[in-house]
Amino acid sequence: MTARPVLFLLLLLPLAACGEPEPLRTPDWVEGRWRVALTVPGGELPFMMNVAQRDGLAATIVNGEERITTRDVGLLGNRVVIDLNVFNSTIDARLEQNGLVGTVSIVREGGRQQVIPLRATKGTDNRFPDLGITPTVDVTGRWEVVFRTKSGERTPAVGEFKQNGSLLLGTFLTKTGDYRYLAGDVQGNEIRLSCFDGYHAFLFHAEVQDDGVMRGDFWSGTHWHETWTAVRNENAKLPDANALTFLKPGFDRLNFSFPDTSGNLVSFSDSRFDGKVVLVSVSGTWCPNCHDEAAFLRQLYDDYHEEGLDIVSLMYEHVEGFEAAARQVNEFQKWHDIPYHLLVAGTSNKVEASKTLPMLNQVIAYPTTIFVDRDRQIRKIHTGFTGPGTGEHYSRLVREYREYVEFLLAEPAEDLARSTNRR
Repeated sequence: MTARPVLFLLLLLPLAACGEPEPLRTPDWVEGRWRVALTVPGGELPFMMNVAQRDGLAATIVNGEERITTRDVGLLGNRVVIDLNVFNSTIDARLEQNGLVGTVSIVREGGRQQVIPLRATKGTDNRFPDLGITPTVDVTGRWEVVFRTKSGERTPAVGEFKQNGSLLLGTFLTKTGDYRYLAGDVQGNEIRLSCFDGYHAFLFHAEVQDDGVMRGDFWSGTHWHETWTAVRNENAKLPDANALTFLKPGFDRLNFSFPDTSGNLVSFSDSRFDGKVVLVSVSGTWCPNCHDEAAFLRQLYDDYHEEGLDIVSLMYEHVEGFEAAARQVNEFQKWHDIPYHLLVAGTSNKVEASKTLPMLNQVIAYPTTIFVDRDRQIRKIHTGFTGPGTGEHYSRLVREYREYVEFLLAEPAEDLARSTNRR
């Protein structure tokens, strides 16, 4: 359940009196810069939030260079409800003597609602408490990382950090995407990083030990915990993202039929795709990496649509039932002002999602992007998406996508069957 009905009532209450409605007056206590701390098993998970008037009240979540703004802010007395509806999450808090006390509710896979307690204080710029300890290490650079679950499962990653005095920014890249914008600090030999991006609630602690190895803990939400180690390695690499997802033996084409948000069935065999280069994105509204990709695909569509590019996003949602999923997909479409096709494809469970695309070896990551040429041949499948939080890696991926789209657009459809110059 989301807070949308509550928000609707909250916003209407000031207009319910007889006569002409008075302009909405924003109480002084709500505007300003807030340090919001979620309570998770690893302790406080902080992020920054700005609340200000922008032709109406708006709340902006801040993680390093990232800004996520919503205008769905409702007030009733000393209560504030901030709806991040595109992620299906809600901040609901009440003013008390020392700040705000409340919860953030996040809809997880299968429609399960995760509720995390929060406290917020106003007027501070420190994400983590200042312990007054001068940094004794500089972690700037590239690190080879291994995350380990309690059961011993290992996940390789690459950590990239930029330290300026005690301030620290960074991210982790994995074979399925990245951990987006992380922000924190270094005090002594300890690093602390966190983010809340509307869906992910990440907290990282680690110490750089005498042998130069970074050892620490990673918490996600209310339950997930992993340990991690990292060693400096400027040449650390991940598996090729273009080789992880592929067509199974016996299949040579992509085929699907899913409804759009109005219930109209769209099939890849439809004539609307004839002779076009098509990018098919396996995506979900709940997935911040998918938002990163959608913002880029929106621009890619504008730049190349008239030359013959089309895009289709197959949306796999946490919520069950067509109407609920379609509502989330519509929010996503409005958020990014998307002009191309968004189809309601099924549940976000990867095993179930894989059944809807039986020609693929499996759905490994959201997003996964399938490049199809004018002759409906799959030419490349890219697993994951390295977003703008990864800096130069994002720039490189954008360049590669653009160059490959231009290459496919330059091929005449009638020559494809005879072409031997495949990339």
